[in-house]
Amino acid sequence: MIRLLIVDDAPFIRELVQLNVRDQGISVVAEAEDGAEALMFARTLQPDVILMDLVMPKMNGIEATEAILAEYPQTRVIAFSTADHESIVARAIQAGCCDFLSKPFTSEDLVKAIQRAMADRRESKEA
Repeated sequence: MIRLLIVDDAPFIRELVQLNVRDQGISVVAEAEDGAEALMFARTLQPDVILMDLVMPKMNGIEATEAILAEYPQTRVIAFSTADHESIVARAIQAGCCDFLSKPFTSEDLVKAIQRAMADRRESKEA
């Protein structure tokens, strides 16, 4: 079972993600509404994969990704945002995100991205 943390300031997006991953071998361990809360959950729950919105109050997704990966480099972070221009995607990848999804995304794209992230995590453990 893949342990997923959802980070987005919009409750309906968090709920939509929950619905899309249900019955896919993915367990949502927590939902965070900003980067600071995401960091707290990452420390206490140590999820396998984090789905990270980039534009949020308090601490944005780039800052949260950098902080989380500094402490837990084995965690895989998938960035997602409505802002999908090249500079945002490049910043997300530079911060350590392993993938990027544009909102809105399909259920299939979401599940595949999470599965790819988990496969990448396994490969890096074996290396």
